[in-house]
Amino acid sequence: MARDKSDAFKRLAENRTNEALGAIRKIGNLSNRNNYSYSPDQISKIFTALRTALDAAEQRFVETDDSNEDRFTL
Repeated sequence: MARDKSDAFKRLAENRTNEALGAIRKIGNLSNRNNYSYSPDQISKIFTALRTALDAAEQRFVETDDSNEDRFTL
């Protein structure tokens, strides 16, 4: 069972990471000034949103289950 979960994680992680990398490359394509006009503020907002989402996703992997810390047991 643990092996199945590990295999599922690997398969999904690879697929989702590759999709995310492709989307980021597409955002990079927007830098072509021959095709697009943008302000520094717009670029800042894009990369702030990306960093915030990435930090939140990473935090979900490092959080510990502290739900029992406020409970007393003998």
